[in-house]
Amino acid sequence: MSLAPVDIRRAADLLGGQVVRTPCLYAQILSEMSGAELWLKFENQQFTGSFKDRGALVKLLSLAAEERQRGVVAMSAGNHAAAVAWHAQRLGIAATIVMPVHTPNLKIEHTRHFGARVELFGETLAEARSHAEAIAARAGCSLIHPYDDERIIAGQGTVALEMLADCPDLEALIVPVGGGGLIAGMALAAHAINPGIRIYGVQSERFPAMRQALTGEEAKCGGRTIAEGIAVKQPGRLTLPVIREHLHQILLVSEVQIEEAVQLLLEVEKTVVEGAGAAPLAALLAHREHFAGKRVGIVLSGGNIDLFTLAFLIRRGLVRSCHLARLHIVLSDESGALAAATALLAAERANIIEVHHQRTFSHLPLEQAEVEFTIQTLGRDHLRTILAKLAAAGMPTRSDPSP
Repeated sequence: MSLAPVDIRRAADLLGGQVVRTPCLYAQILSEMSGAELWLKFENQQFTGSFKDRGALVKLLSLAAEERQRGVVAMSAGNHAAAVAWHAQRLGIAATIVMPVHTPNLKIEHTRHFGARVELFGETLAEARSHAEAIAARAGCSLIHPYDDERIIAGQGTVALEMLADCPDLEALIVPVGGGGLIAGMALAAHAINPGIRIYGVQSERFPAMRQALTGEEAKCGGRTIAEGIAVKQPGRLTLPVIREHLHQILLVSEVQIEEAVQLLLEVEKTVVEGAGAAPLAALLAHREHFAGKRVGIVLSGGNIDLFTLAFLIRRGLVRSCHLARLHIVLSDESGALAAATALLAAERANIIEVHHQRTFSHLPLEQAEVEFTIQTLGRDHLRTILAKLAAAGMPTRSDPSP
């Protein structure tokens, strides 16, 4: 690979004033929680919602006039699609984007809004890529690869230049990894400035393709993931050797850990981040031993999360933290029993959201009934207190979740 740090600096010059120079800010509460001095790079504040604006624009600016006239085609799970569509529209270039069929609706609509023609094809990015290559060959247009292109990699590497300009004493960077364009560019740029800085990649447990490639393991990836932006089965041909040379380690995170990181960033930092963008925080919290006491920068790579997914994720998080709970209370099937239960919950300041009174579909004796309450609590300790008071009042109760 011929890409060098000077190419990343040239890319930064091209991007000046054309993409957002996103903030890199100290995260005090998350630092206290993680035991590291944590700095967040808010790439979710780019115009299209992700770092992909950088590489897409650098690549498009490199096209000759006749190439621009023939148009471009790209394949993407969403963020690269929106970035290519937006900057192609700005430059007057026709764009066709191929997206896997399970791409979140928000990302599909963003891409269409930016003027591109969208085709949904295939279950995976690899299948979408084959279709995009066929379109490019048939139409004679340029294929804009999401990560396996030197200009794309150079554009993404400008993230590290900005982070180290804002916080030059960072000791580690944690970067989400799909095909490897972002981490390859950032690693090249960061090590040119500070050869001692450690570069950590993060992948979903369901899509550890880059780690498998680096260790020589058989590629085993698959399943639905909230981090669809890094759900890549085939690492880049250009990115793999760079990552092998510069990477310290790839860390894996579970779906639940990613969900919790999305919710934590929303709650603490008041910022919306998609699954792939939250993966670095998930890794920091799951693998604290690597980062304790160190100055760490993480990239919030994108914020384009589907609103239904976000709403569902928030409710699941409230359940895990016991702020939302379902109580199954066995009551005497007689007048006043339900009122007594609701009065007790009210006295304990539990907010009742739903009530379902079950007599028929039950194995309880005829003189008993089960009432299901969905309640809002102040958290785990509050739920324990409520359960204890119900038991003391002679109302056997089980809760979901258990505190």
